[in-house]
Amino acid sequence: MHYIITEKGTTAKRIASILSGGRAKKRKIGKIDAYEFEDKVVIGLSGHVFRLDFPQYYNDWSKIDPYELIDAEIIEVALRKDLIKALEKIAKDADIVTIATDYDREGELIGVEALKVIKRVNPSLKVDRMRYSAITEQAIKESFASRTDVDYNLAASAEAREMIDLIWGAALTRFVSLAANRLGEGFFSVGRVQSPTLALLVDKEKEIERFIPRKYWELHAKLRTEGGDTFTAVHERGKFWHLEEAEAVKNKIESAGEGIVSELKKRLRRDNPPAPFDTTSFIRAASAIGFTPRRAMNIAESLYLQGLISYHRTDNTTYPETLDLRALIGQFKTSPEFGDYAAMLLKKKQLKPTAGKKQTKDHPPIHPVAVTTKDRLDKDEWKVYELVVRHFMATLSDAARWEDTSVKVEVGGEILNAKGHELKQPGFLAVYPYQKKEETKLPALKERDKVWLDDLELQEKETKPPNRLSQAGLIKKMEELGLGTKSTRHEIIGKLYERAYVQGNPSRPTEKAFAVVYTLEKYAAMMTKPDMTRALEQEMDWISEGRRNKDEVVEDSRAMLRAVFREMVDNREEISKSLREAVKADRIVGTCPECGANLFWATSKRRKRFIGCSGYPECTFSLPLPPTGRVIVTGERCEKHPTMFKLKILRKGKGKSSRAWDFGCPYCNYLEWKENNKSKDKNEST
Repeated sequence: MHYIITEKGTTAKRIASILSGGRAKKRKIGKIDAYEFEDKVVIGLSGHVFRLDFPQYYNDWSKIDPYELIDAEIIEVALRKDLIKALEKIAKDADIVTIATDYDREGELIGVEALKVIKRVNPSLKVDRMRYSAITEQAIKESFASRTDVDYNLAASAEAREMIDLIWGAALTRFVSLAANRLGEGFFSVGRVQSPTLALLVDKEKEIERFIPRKYWELHAKLRTEGGDTFTAVHERGKFWHLEEAEAVKNKIESAGEGIVSELKKRLRRDNPPAPFDTTSFIRAASAIGFTPRRAMNIAESLYLQGLISYHRTDNTTYPETLDLRALIGQFKTSPEFGDYAAMLLKKKQLKPTAGKKQTKDHPPIHPVAVTTKDRLDKDEWKVYELVVRHFMATLSDAARWEDTSVKVEVGGEILNAKGHELKQPGFLAVYPYQKKEETKLPALKERDKVWLDDLELQEKETKPPNRLSQAGLIKKMEELGLGTKSTRHEIIGKLYERAYVQGNPSRPTEKAFAVVYTLEKYAAMMTKPDMTRALEQEMDWISEGRRNKDEVVEDSRAMLRAVFREMVDNREEISKSLREAVKADRIVGTCPECGANLFWATSKRRKRFIGCSGYPECTFSLPLPPTGRVIVTGERCEKHPTMFKLKILRKGKGKSSRAWDFGCPYCNYLEWKENNKSKDKNEST
């Protein structure tokens, strides 16, 4: 029997349907769904077969020195016993096994994990590999017909990353959490990618805090032509740093009252279409239309599994020559949303796509592979699918052409500048509205034309601090610094939110984040810099290329971690003091309305949570809190009670996701609850 093993059950069902022409019959292998046709059976895993962990002996944080974890044994723990039994059953019955998991590091490792179970029972079994970038009929049939060898080096590089992340994350997280006396839900999480990423956000926040705003003034004029048309112009100086100087210039212009067009220049500007989507550029584009990186990737995975877009984890920004662009566009000819533009593209003699700077051989850039309609997808899926389709069409389109007009107007010896931007040829912007900018049209003007001053306004402004990093911007920065991979960056950012290190979008670090980064920068600086992580990522690339051995790279990482630990152990007392102070600061929710002391959230001996006053026992002011969920103190103050910060409560959602509840002002919540209870009591008494 020929068994085909996919990464998920949904993929197994779809591949079986394609390869069997819809004739596959559902059956069970133990408790696992499978699909049989002819002499073939397709079965889906549930992601990883094993997780890596330390033996149970190391589970007690308070009894095990975290340093011991550096050289502790690492074991494989089966995630599903019923799946292991199914794989063992396959091993006894199979003549050949084909791995058909996603073709990337993680997918290769998942496939090799399944083979480990199978080959323990049947060591001499023949195995091979399907490699595909889309779950379409053509892609699946072609990959099945041209199967290759399993890439054990690629799987080893993924396993090395898992081992390194386990060792570093567990050892450092335990050391820091024990030093801060923060165990349980409120532990301090530290990781080789997570920590330098968090340091980026903290450094940006420090830059914002150091910023000192400076006032300046701008002169904005409303000018009128002889024909009665009006347009706006700004003084050529832009910013005036001294009010007296700005007012003097304003008086000169007002005294003149009229001026002439002293210079007029026009130029045609080319606005090039975007490069094809790699994962990072896709995430940034999805962020611009309202999706977090994690949400965007989840939706992209759903579209990929439905056979609508190509594989969504890719570093490639150049379409391969083997991709039939004309056939892909041809699928959209009858689409009500994209048909007209598809027909226009098909009229071109040659479809010449744009290309980015990156070209890889594993997967093409993200692009649509099949047509669907709006009613077949939910609202968010359609928005992401539409983005991918429009972006793909944009990469095959002509450049947009703008006419830029620059006008200088002399009034009372002062120069006012006006700029116009008019779209002459929409090109790719006709199908890609996400990048279109507003036109600014100027009236018909020529040099020496006379204009009159209708209004002149002196606007007071202030220099702005640097912008915080959005989640998409942070992913771009991580890519530039070699932090994480295309598959893990959005997950790392998600963990920062789950651990209450950051909040909001753009990302704002909490007091807890400041404390961890400050402590690491002072006592384990290597953990906050990208150099070490980048070096390890390079070594993992070398494993996949066969240039390094997995065990050697893991040992290199252990040596680095020992050096980090030596420094941290020497400074344990200082680390403990720093983090304990941060814990206190992270719990302050405002000042007491009765005595003015700090209010903080705490847990009573009976495990009930509340907000209490640091002036206790003299002041007994307190407020209730929800019994479950992680409390996050935001930097936003209540409008009614400005001495009180608003709160968020992080609650565990499905799987590993968390849902944030905007709890708001705890005092407002309490007063509202009190009022509702009064009304309820009154109604019951009547």
